[in-house]
Amino acid sequence: MLPNDRRPPPVPESALADTLMERLPEAYGAAADPVRARGMAAYMKDVAPFLGIPTPLRRELSKTVTKDTPKPAETDCAALALRCWLLPEREYHYFAVDYLRRHVARCSSGLLPVARHLIVTVPWWDTIDLLAAHTVGPLVAADPRLASVMDEWIEDENLWLARTALLHQLRFKTATDSGRLFDHCRRRAGHPEFFLRKAIGWALREYAKTDPDAVRAFVEAERATLSPLSVREALKNL
Repeated sequence: MLPNDRRPPPVPESALADTLMERLPEAYGAAADPVRARGMAAYMKDVAPFLGIPTPLRRELSKTVTKDTPKPAETDCAALALRCWLLPEREYHYFAVDYLRRHVARCSSGLLPVARHLIVTVPWWDTIDLLAAHTVGPLVAADPRLASVMDEWIEDENLWLARTALLHQLRFKTATDSGRLFDHCRRRAGHPEFFLRKAIGWALREYAKTDPDAVRAFVEAERATLSPLSVREALKNL
């Protein structure tokens, strides 16, 4: 598939994913807490049902699921993530996000269509922000040709793809393409959506740790078009 293919990617065959998907529902299901689940779902605006597993316990359970399994190939990562996303409860999505974060260095640009599918399917900030910084970002860093896909995503009508484009360089530090970062912020500066305005401020604030003068200059030059929220977030630590 092409990096920006909009079609749902097929689920590859994967013996490793088969093993993990046998273990995962058993481990998570045994720890489900329906009372806690209702509160967790409400906190996330009911974007998805929850099992009700608190994060520290979920991470411990995840270790038991992956114990003694081999390091995955890209097809294993894709299969595992896509199969987790077919399950309704959010904790399974978190497992996939964590798994991709851990193994993204073993993947190529071929994983980007999978990441795109995860971003646009059952989207909310809890998975989007981690996918942006820890899956999409490393893929772009490893293959700079994918930066042109970010230039497409920033203009996409899907706000979560645009947010991902804004946030994918969060961890780049001195490797940040500041011209692209500022251009992306400028292109979405006037958008009324909270999640885009917040992302602009967050991306600028993070880059300000590397080049505060550049961020100050950009905010000053674009203050008339940036939202007050974006300006406030960008300058929070300056």
